[in-house]
Amino acid sequence: MSKTVVAVVDDMFFIAKIRAVAESIDVSLRFVRNVEAMISAVTESAAALVIVDLQSQKVSPVEVAKRLKADPVLAAIPLLGFYSHVETELRAEAEKAGYDRVMPRSAFSANLAQILAES
Repeated sequence: MSKTVVAVVDDMFFIAKIRAVAESIDVSLRFVRNVEAMISAVTESAAALVIVDLQSQKVSPVEVAKRLKADPVLAAIPLLGFYSHVETELRAEAEKAGYDRVMPRSAFSANLAQILAES
């Protein structure tokens, strides 16, 4: 059985990119669009990683971190956020909120296969 990654992403470009890479390396993927669905998906699937588009228009990335890291069982799941490299304040906010790893979109895209494989 392959590992599961939960993605809180609403950008269609990144959804397609993440899905294609995940399929190519046999990683199960669940896309969610709100915090409640993320908590449910992470719990049901015993997720190995949660990926969040920090510039999501539908979900507060800080709320994602607060909810995930507030649960003692779920807090151990790595939380990765990606952002536009010019949004340095967003990066600092995500790190303060509890993201384990925060990276620019370009680095996320370039290293996606490795990120998913190591999750």
